[in-house]
Amino acid sequence: MTAIRTARPAVEVPGICTIGYEGRSLEGYLNQLIEAGVTLLCDVRRNPRSRKYGFSESTLAKTCDGVGIRYEHLPMLGIPSEERRFLATQSDYDALFDAYTRQTLSRQEHALQLIRQWVDDGMRVALTCVERLPQQCHRHCIAEALERKFGKPFGPVHL
Repeated sequence: MTAIRTARPAVEVPGICTIGYEGRSLEGYLNQLIEAGVTLLCDVRRNPRSRKYGFSESTLAKTCDGVGIRYEHLPMLGIPSEERRFLATQSDYDALFDAYTRQTLSRQEHALQLIRQWVDDGMRVALTCVERLPQQCHRHCIAEALERKFGKPFGPVHL
């Protein structure tokens, strides 16, 4: 735990960041969260299962707890896998995210308020999903919705 405390920033600033685990080891992923001062990992996958070691819900929650990061899962913010199955171009992703923002996020006031409350309580919240690039993951839509709704302090940092 001493190494973890040493790696944490001296001042933890409440706010929002996003991170995907694609192409990362569990150790590298956790190190990035610690270095960014993350205190709460918010999993926005609909189904938090993964074939990649360490990234299924129960293992990820236990591992986060071991390094002092709280884990929360908000499945209502996820996108069903059948809607993501045939994405080939950035235009495909953009169309999916436009529909997601209009049809899903517009009905998730409670989840967005919950994230806001965590930040208001002093947490640095990382929204997480699979895709490494935020432009190819719905977590950027959530982060943008938070900033639109609650202002600049909710502007995301993409890790």
